[in-house]
Amino acid sequence: MIITQTPLRISLAGGGTDLPDYYRRNGGYVVSTAIDKFIYVIVNPRYDDMIYVDYSRKEVVSSIEEIEHELVREAARMTGMTNGFEVAMMADIPSEGSGLGSSSSLTVGLLNAFYQAKGEQVGSERLAQEACRIEIDILGKPIGRQDQYIAAYGGLCSFEFRDDDTVAVERIVLPPVLKRRMEANLLLFFTNIVRKAGSVLSQQRERIGETLAFHDAIKELAHEVQAAICDGSYDAIGAALHRNWEMKKQLANGVSNEEIDEMYRAALEAGALGGKIAGAGGGGFLMLYARTADHDAVRDALASYREMPFLFEPYGSRVIFNQERYSWK
Repeated sequence: MIITQTPLRISLAGGGTDLPDYYRRNGGYVVSTAIDKFIYVIVNPRYDDMIYVDYSRKEVVSSIEEIEHELVREAARMTGMTNGFEVAMMADIPSEGSGLGSSSSLTVGLLNAFYQAKGEQVGSERLAQEACRIEIDILGKPIGRQDQYIAAYGGLCSFEFRDDDTVAVERIVLPPVLKRRMEANLLLFFTNIVRKAGSVLSQQRERIGETLAFHDAIKELAHEVQAAICDGSYDAIGAALHRNWEMKKQLANGVSNEEIDEMYRAALEAGALGGKIAGAGGGGFLMLYARTADHDAVRDALASYREMPFLFEPYGSRVIFNQERYSWK
């Protein structure tokens, strides 16, 4: 039996510039961090030749091609899995529509687990590249590349997306006291809205030509956030998040709505310095930056919404259990 643990993420700045339609023109830049909420993938060999896939439903099939769960199917194909195995998937939070990169975390976790089952050690870069290939190239999802990379690498990172599809990864290493201070100023609240990112991202991709200036400005804000983190100027992050959110709403319809706007206004009035919706928008989690002295007021203002405490997660996808009961076929 093999179990992989792969982190979810929050994007601090630059989201949208990791879309191929943008970065192949102007280059992209994103600052993102893994968080201590995870997707778990369990893979176990079977004595017979059947394939069992367990998630919100159960599939029992005899070949890879019959698997309906597209991420499982394509990850199994890419890693050379054949038959005679069972795979189960679990998440710390409802994974669909959270805006925390769950789909890409699952893809990375599946690849990692299947490669381990085949006896192959695979590094973060290859996991990220192959997850991008599955989601973007094979399945045609209208998404960017930051989620796969932060899931594979973990930690607090900046990513430069180049026009030749290569990605430069820079780990942002903070002394423990500064890391705790930054973590303490960030809050996550569930909007009570679950949405699929596809429609928002498809429109955002289609409108790249007319929103280039906003994407350029969002990219510059990501550089500002990276500098503020390294300088310890954390209140500047709140101001940058606010500007990022205002510009992000211009990229596509559905990024925000009346309820999310009201949540955000209430948080600002209670002392938050800035924030943004996690992921593509339209629902999921609202991330806020607020000084710790203002946290109680912000929580009171958003008392009807569930808060999700979190910490930064230093590790990307990793195997947390590996026990061979009998040989894989």
